Amino acid sequence: MRELVELIAKSLVDHPDDVEVTETEEDDSTRLELRVAEEDLGKVIGKQGRTARSIRTIVATAGARLNKSFVLEIIE
Repeated sequence: MRELVELIAKSLVDHPDDVEVTETEEDDSTRLELRVAEEDLGKVIGKQGRTARSIRTIVATAGARLNKSFVLEIIE
């Protein structure tokens, strides 16, 4: 799942080398933290959070197919 988020984020930003995704196992879910360059943050979040919500929907749907729960956080 980390690779999927990384691929999506790299396709959205101007500085793909600055994209970093960390994966942490928690009690009943997996937490994904996405970090991008400061000037690319708006591109990942999108207008009114639409892009971020779309990425979270893709992650949740892919996680459901794997019978796992994923939480995506975009770190500033």
